[in-house]
Amino acid sequence: MNFLAHIYLSGENPEIQIGNFIADAVKGKAYLTYGEEVQKGILLHRAIDSFTDQHPIFRRSTARLHNKQYGHYCGVIVDLFYDHFLAKNWDQYHPQKLQDFVQDFYGLLEAHSPLLPQRIQSLKPYMTEQNWLLQYADFDGISTILSQMNQRTKGLSHMDQAPADLLTFYAQFEQDFTLFFEEIRIFTQQQLLHL
Repeated sequence: MNFLAHIYLSGENPEIQIGNFIADAVKGKAYLTYGEEVQKGILLHRAIDSFTDQHPIFRRSTARLHNKQYGHYCGVIVDLFYDHFLAKNWDQYHPQKLQDFVQDFYGLLEAHSPLLPQRIQSLKPYMTEQNWLLQYADFDGISTILSQMNQRTKGLSHMDQAPADLLTFYAQFEQDFTLFFEEIRIFTQQQLLHL
């Protein structure tokens, strides 16, 4: 799961959304320096990542890419593919329009700016100015983001070539996403009750 899915799966609590969003930049027990609700978001993010990485449907998706040149980036690519399908089919999952949801989240980031780790502070302007979360919704947008990710890895990830694989296996990836997302929605709802 990438940014959009993590935010969506956080529910309606703004601080849990923020914690879930910043979690990759918060290592080990450093999460304990944050408030209780942000901590819950960080722990939820970690639980989502563990659930996803071990799930047979997600592994089936990544297996389609393993004979390519992506190496350990296969999971990151599938995370982005899944965010594409969430954005594309957003109306099936959320009553608020995607554009409004995204703008609300960008406002939330700004309001919580002092809480954001340096890595997220550096990423935030690019994310908001280029409107990454909304770009996920169409093929050209997700292709642009994959190309930008490839540049950030100095070409090592070959992620700029991933849109071709998305097109080739589009129906299969979308079916995997649909099945998997139902399971992870149930999982996160249970997690939120017990955090």
